[in-house]
Amino acid sequence: MPEAPDAPASPKTPKTPKAADGRLPDPSRWKALAFIALAQLMVVLDATIVNIALPHAQTALGISDANKQWVITAYALAFGGLLLFGGRIADLWGRKRTFVVGLIGFALASALGCAAQNQGMLFGSRALQGVFGALLAPAALSLLAVMFTDARERARAFGIYGAIAGGGGAVGLLLGGFLTQALNWRWTFYVNIPFAVVAAAGAYFVIREPSGGRNRSPLDIPGVVLSALGLVSLVYGFTRAESAGWSDALTIGTFVASGALLLAFVVTESRVGSPLLPLRVLLDRNRGGVYLSLGLAVIAMFGLFLFLTYYLQVVKGYSPIRTGFAFLPMVAGMITGSTQIGARLMTRVPARLLMGPGFLTAAVGMLLLTRLEIGSSYAGLILPAQLLLGLGMGTAFMPAMSLATHGVQPRDAGVASAMVNTSQQVGGAIGTALLNTVAASAATAYAASHAALGATDPKLLELQAMVHGFTGAIWWAVGILAVAFVIAVSLVDAGRPDLNAAGGPSARGGADKAGDEAGIPVVAH
Repeated sequence: MPEAPDAPASPKTPKTPKAADGRLPDPSRWKALAFIALAQLMVVLDATIVNIALPHAQTALGISDANKQWVITAYALAFGGLLLFGGRIADLWGRKRTFVVGLIGFALASALGCAAQNQGMLFGSRALQGVFGALLAPAALSLLAVMFTDARERARAFGIYGAIAGGGGAVGLLLGGFLTQALNWRWTFYVNIPFAVVAAAGAYFVIREPSGGRNRSPLDIPGVVLSALGLVSLVYGFTRAESAGWSDALTIGTFVASGALLLAFVVTESRVGSPLLPLRVLLDRNRGGVYLSLGLAVIAMFGLFLFLTYYLQVVKGYSPIRTGFAFLPMVAGMITGSTQIGARLMTRVPARLLMGPGFLTAAVGMLLLTRLEIGSSYAGLILPAQLLLGLGMGTAFMPAMSLATHGVQPRDAGVASAMVNTSQQVGGAIGTALLNTVAASAATAYAASHAALGATDPKLLELQAMVHGFTGAIWWAVGILAVAFVIAVSLVDAGRPDLNAAGGPSARGGADKAGDEAGIPVVAH
């Protein structure tokens, strides 16, 4: 039965914000945010920190060119394939317990990678990192969702989280370059251990998860198997397409298998009593808009990381450390956009008026990079493009992270959070494979046509073809960000949060009606 509307607040109403169910907020929530943010930074860093160290690890362990992709792919397959399972485990076990277990496991997997003596140990450690990352990532986001219920505080907390989620990949390139050049590649694994230990200890002693939010329904085993196999097939298909091509029989077969498995997963979830992913989480237009637009934005962004890394190191001759520092303006832009623009305006304007312009600003920054040439100035072209990209992505990511759990019942917070990470991880895999394939095809065609015209300097032609391939793929990234803009402004219709009545209609927008009718409190926006 719907609850009666709250009486108007009197002038003497305490300023301490309350949750929709009347609970006072956890006094340690801001300390908890520090450890949650640290863990999220570690996970996002790990997605890119190994990239710069990969050539050194390949030489040290004798990894063949054909097998080197598995250092990246093993992590992506395990992480992307098990995220929904990890989110459901967080709802079942409890988010704090899942978060701590994930951190401890991630530290042990990193120690195995640090001590790797052959390629098998390295690939295994990366897969284990993905497994435990799939536990802790959704647990981290869902902890924020249930601990921060006041609109203003939620905006600040998700602003910090969004900045880390958006800028952590670029920071990983910087840290990876420094550790590889100043020490050795093994430190890109070792550095995770203190991160994980500090975050796990802090979470154990500081985080107090609100009671009553667990989903103790039986685990949906068919859903776990179908979702894991479907997502693994999807990620592997795009990864294989990068090396074997889109017309390769196994690539096509993998995509067909992925489509069949994911379709079977959706059918299963619509029929079982306790689904792994309740379809109500996906069918809300705000959450669906967030998952789609965020995944598309990550496709564009991760492809750009790859292109700029190669452009700066191969074409411009930057060292690994200098390359990392060259990405700092993008990180600064993301932090500014997330904490100073997104967080400040989220409680004043509808989310689509932040996400839409944010994606559009990022598209303008990407558009500047289509002018990239061999002799392009860093200060004149790359710097302003990175600032626009960072500001746009940071502004859009902040409300997107918050809306990901918009209106969900507390028992679904873990799996709703897992969907954000799934869209990011799958988007990253797609972006790296899709845009790199586009760039390689364009570069090959350019080299062939100009060689036929009598180009005399093979090295110069190789660099020109490479840059031409990058700009061709960046045009695709511009188009992808434009589609993300359209999705954000057309699907996301949540109004600004109601600051006076957490959980009121304007705060919750498209909250699950079933939860309202059952008297189940939703996570306030």
